Amino acid sequence: MAKCDCEPKRSAGLADNFGCDSFNLATMREWLSGKVYKAIKATIQDGTPLDPAIAEEIADAMKSWAISKGATHFTHWFQPLTGTTAEKHDSFLTPDFQGGVIAQFSGKELIQGEPDASSFPSGGLRATFEARGYTAWDPTSHAFVFNAHTSRAVLCIPTVFCGYHGEALDVKTPLLRSQAALVKQLKRVGTLFNVPETHRPYATLGSEQEYFLIDRKLYESRPDIIMTGRTLFGRRPARHQQMEDHYFGRIKKRVLEFMADVDNRLWRLGVPSKTRHNEVSPAQFEIAPVFEEQNLAVDHNLVIMHTLQDLAPEHGFQCLLHEKPFAGVNGSGKHNNWSIVGTDGKNWFTPGETPHENAKFLFMLASVLKAIDSSAAIIRASVASAANDHRLGANEAPPAIMSVYLGEQLEDIISQIETGGAKTSKKGGRIEIGVSTLPSLPRDVTDRNRTSPFAFTGNKFEFRAVGSSQSCAEPNTALNLAMAAALDEMLNAIEKKLPAARKKDTEGHSKEFHAVLQDVLQDTVAKHKRIIFDGDGYSPDWKKEAAKRKLPNLETTPEALKTIIEPATIALYSKYGVLTEREARSRYEVYLHTWGQIVNMEGGCALDLSRTFIIPAALEMEKILAKSLESAEHFGRDDESRRDAYTRVAELVEELYRSVNNLETVLNDNNGSLVVTAMLELRKVVDQLEDLVPDKIWPFPCYGEMFFTF
Repeated sequence: MAKCDCEPKRSAGLADNFGCDSFNLATMREWLSGKVYKAIKATIQDGTPLDPAIAEEIADAMKSWAISKGATHFTHWFQPLTGTTAEKHDSFLTPDFQGGVIAQFSGKELIQGEPDASSFPSGGLRATFEARGYTAWDPTSHAFVFNAHTSRAVLCIPTVFCGYHGEALDVKTPLLRSQAALVKQLKRVGTLFNVPETHRPYATLGSEQEYFLIDRKLYESRPDIIMTGRTLFGRRPARHQQMEDHYFGRIKKRVLEFMADVDNRLWRLGVPSKTRHNEVSPAQFEIAPVFEEQNLAVDHNLVIMHTLQDLAPEHGFQCLLHEKPFAGVNGSGKHNNWSIVGTDGKNWFTPGETPHENAKFLFMLASVLKAIDSSAAIIRASVASAANDHRLGANEAPPAIMSVYLGEQLEDIISQIETGGAKTSKKGGRIEIGVSTLPSLPRDVTDRNRTSPFAFTGNKFEFRAVGSSQSCAEPNTALNLAMAAALDEMLNAIEKKLPAARKKDTEGHSKEFHAVLQDVLQDTVAKHKRIIFDGDGYSPDWKKEAAKRKLPNLETTPEALKTIIEPATIALYSKYGVLTEREARSRYEVYLHTWGQIVNMEGGCALDLSRTFIIPAALEMEKILAKSLESAEHFGRDDESRRDAYTRVAELVEELYRSVNNLETVLNDNNGSLVVTAMLELRKVVDQLEDLVPDKIWPFPCYGEMFFTF
């Protein structure tokens, strides 16, 4: 048989190209001397302090490597309190005083930069006349060349951002501090349980990023999306997500081509993009990477967001990362999959085959319950934003009430601990499909609860309340801090009851140790079991039950943010070196101000669009109906349907004017909560009008066009 000559060729260089635009350890091995490579590797993997003496060689190698990728400039890539990233580009070129230039990049330029700090939000930490701020290289997160081999290529160096006196002006610095606090306690856990210290412990993160795509031309016809990232007006079409056919459905060609370009760009940057699929709402999608060390994963998620938005226009799309770009359908979140690798290099949230016998796992599990219960309000505040307020508590996202879902097996073990000690573990069994040609499938010991804000999913906890446009830095800072505090208190309780000299015997742990451990676990479970909830988080009954349990329900951003400046919160931040009191209070001021600015900006945009687009369209429709009614009456016909149509539009026009005037009044009063209410009232009127006005008169593309025009 003749060989077919139309076989598809294997993709060349898929693995070879991974990380080729990232100055990761593999790249460093090629470009650095053995001595310097060993030193920087120890800093990245073991937390060894960076030796400034090696900075010159690293900087020179990084420059040469970046230039080989087409980069002409470098930037210290940092994360100020604006909710996004910032960068200032500097050229590698330096005059040689002979009429030419040379390419230079010094160790000093690598380690430290000085962007103007006065124009970034600081909550009072910086005044306008106090401009000095510093960026400092974070060697634990890989530098990378964005837009390699193009005229836009630039070397991006991840950095922290601080003020003249060392105050944190970014979200990366507190994250790194919280990691240090957590590492300290994890080492104590390792010592307590006789775990060999072969690795530096660390938190891991896998962030599932949801987003919307709409046609770029339709985006350009929606001033509200351009200005605010979401539709301020728009009614849900007859067909939306009710058919449940978009989720995991076949990906359309144009979207798939975009996704392929995104994956290829991310792989070159060393971002381990793994999963892509259609999400619940039409025009909604998801991308998810493989788990990584937490700090690197946070940076990589920001790279994913940049890449989505950067490549979308090349495919005729606009990528929307707002938490609620469309009313009436699912919004977008960012599922924050958080776990911990211990001193033995293993995942300490892995239960094993017999979790009831896994003392270390039970200790970690109880610590999580204590952490989430004790710091529920702080964790809620970490995901508070004007955009996320549209999503949390709706029937699409977790409620604003923090709770923990463990699943049937672990809940049973927790109950056993509370009543005297865990002795058995429920098994998952197997799923019999009922078709002889198909194998039976192993059944997980726990189902998944998508309504839970903090759910155990096998060997990690999925924090589902993070918003799609948010950096993962702050929620992970909160989780690390809460866990560090919980571990510290539980370890202290054990050490107080069991002096160090009697912790161990020659065979490992003594009976006395296990008795003390059981007492501490039992006490922790009794105090914090209220945080466990395995039911429907969307149910109104859960709010009532949560109130009985005295769990905080902070439904709006202003409510949640007040937690940051409570004395207990400030004391917790200070005790573990994550934020000073000044830094904590400054963040409260920045985030509350940002919430107010966003709400007022959206209100002002809604007011402008109503006056310049919607009212003229409504009046035009009223005029058409009036002429139609007048014509019918002229010919002696009393047309009740025409009269009803005219009356309905005329009444809505009156309501429209009243709503517009009310919005203007509350905007002038500068009351954010009233602005939110006034916008909702205005939207209700406008969306009813959209249902009555023909497309040729209505000024904006409708939801149906944006959902299904690809």
